[in-house]
Amino acid sequence: MKPFMSGALALAFALGAAGAAFAEPPGDPKAVKTVDGKSFDAKGDPTYNIKPDGTVDFYTFSGYRRYMGNCSQCHGPDGMGSSYAPALADSLKTIGYAEFAGIVIGGRQNVGGGNEKVMPALGDDKNVTCYLDDIYIYLRARSNDAVPRGRPDKHDPKPPAFEKAETECMGVN
Repeated sequence: MKPFMSGALALAFALGAAGAAFAEPPGDPKAVKTVDGKSFDAKGDPTYNIKPDGTVDFYTFSGYRRYMGNCSQCHGPDGMGSSYAPALADSLKTIGYAEFAGIVIGGRQNVGGGNEKVMPALGDDKNVTCYLDDIYIYLRARSNDAVPRGRPDKHDPKPPAFEKAETECMGVN
């Protein structure tokens, strides 16, 4: 799991496990650095990189695919929410990467007022954890209206670093 997620993952797990009650906003999504096709903002958090013609980076595209396969059943298509779970496209306007990762890995319970909402801990699900950065990147792009609803029309090719990290994380030889 280590090669696919940013260094904030250990911090995120600690925050999620401790039930952190504070939220650090995501900040400016502008990509200031790109390493092996993955972009990062000024804080070092993963972010999207979209060309003027609408072509998305491969990580945003991968995030769309992984979100639709693993998250949309509860959180609705394109991060728009459902009667069962909140709109993550809205949530990522106020929470940053560390809190997002902590919630996904460690789970979360919001109980009260006759309304119980439970996000299961997905820290053992490689189909989520190996692509956690990608899912965050996609939802971050959706939260800033940088990508429209639906499958991105065009995307960059898969970087060799992505394939290597995916193979290592998933445990495939």
